[in-house]
Amino acid sequence: MNKQTGHLLTAAIVLLVLFNGVQIYGIVAQRISASPMTAETVRDSTRVPMQINVLNGCGVSGVGSTMTKFCRQAGYDVVEMGNYKTFDVEHSIVIDRNGKTQEAVRLAAALGIPAANVVQQFSNDQMVAASVVIGKDYQSLTPWKQ
Repeated sequence: MNKQTGHLLTAAIVLLVLFNGVQIYGIVAQRISASPMTAETVRDSTRVPMQINVLNGCGVSGVGSTMTKFCRQAGYDVVEMGNYKTFDVEHSIVIDRNGKTQEAVRLAAALGIPAANVVQQFSNDQMVAASVVIGKDYQSLTPWKQ
């Protein structure tokens, strides 16, 4: 190999190293400028929506539809909408069906239902994590305040 070929080969290697350096810098700079991934972001993006049912416990027509629409927009999976066993429920409640009380309390808070109105009632007949029972106080809840 002569001296001129050696210089060309060295120049090519230097250019290749510089090119790779610029590419790596671009990738690193892009990742740094992007919003950081937090545990909360990862959890939210991979979280399976909580499955709930919405039950009308006050007898007012249309309250179930309004609540269902609000819950779906909030990211909950409403798998059933229907009537509760009675229409004389004074205060709306969230029934925790699977023992994950914190999730039920968060659902209640999102709906404007006090944590004191979250009750546990396990049932093999229910295939949902929680039930929202709309009471006669429905106009004080979040979906009707917007």
